[in-house]
Amino acid sequence: QIQLVESGGGSVQAGGSLKLSCAASGYSFSRCAMGWYRQAPGKERERVSTISSGGSTSYADSVKGRFTISQDNAKNTLYLQMNSLKTEDTAVYYCAAVCSGHNYWGQGTQVTVSS
Repeated sequence: QIQLVESGGGSVQAGGSLKLSCAASGYSFSRCAMGWYRQAPGKERERVSTISSGGSTSYADSVKGRFTISQDNAKNTLYLQMNSLKTEDTAVYYCAAVCSGHNYWGQGTQVTVSS
């Protein structure tokens, strides 16, 4: 059973930082593509950042230069360092994995940025 559990969300003022973590179990995600997505109220879920099994990263234009995705294969944990947060970053953030053609999602963690 593959499980993804996010943590690290919370409330922060604009300009602040948060670091999200996603602990994976049930498989070795070094063989999977991983990513962070977010969904704000009334909006569709959108891609924030992804990292391939080979370590290649990509970012949405809205977070480039502010967010950094990384992973610790030994700990089977995915991270998202978020700096210079803006009010428009407020959303539920989801961890996702694509392994052997199957998609897996975490339960999400709330990030709220206030002005």
